Amino acid sequence: MRENEMIFLIEPMEEKDLEQVVAIERLCFGDRWSVNAFRNELENATGSYFVGKEGEKVVGFAGYWLILEEAHITTIAVHPDFRGRHYGERLLLKLIEDAMSKGAKWMTLEVRVSNKEAQGLYGKYGFQSLGRRKGYYQDNGEDALVMWTENLWQPEYRRRLEALIAKIEEA
Repeated sequence: MRENEMIFLIEPMEEKDLEQVVAIERLCFGDRWSVNAFRNELENATGSYFVGKEGEKVVGFAGYWLILEEAHITTIAVHPDFRGRHYGERLLLKLIEDAMSKGAKWMTLEVRVSNKEAQGLYGKYGFQSLGRRKGYYQDNGEDALVMWTENLWQPEYRRRLEALIAKIEEA
């Protein structure tokens, strides 16, 4: 670790984090989710939300809903000033590990057709595009790709995940 570099920690999202979370939300996605929307998610029994922090500063967040054996990723964002540090990848990995610990067998998400960087990250973790939602994004009517993992518990997927975890731990 470099002298001035902070440690990145992932913790469960709490009420005290919401103002910072919404500020990042607006930077990354516009006026999509409000403080009340996130507050509702914290009370949602199917939802699990996390923040990535450097010290007390929230620099990213992510969440999913667990419905039976399917974990649906609802959001992942990293503040633009903190990108390129693998924080988004670490948040995605946290979602995968947390969902598996709660019995998820599959994960799914929607991603903008134009967001090639995110698609690349999801592909690295075994998500494949299996459909398209026309006009899904309300801000500009852009289509979304619907991406799914294979069964998270298959030996091939577990080996992939373990290899990716090892690479992150090396970095």
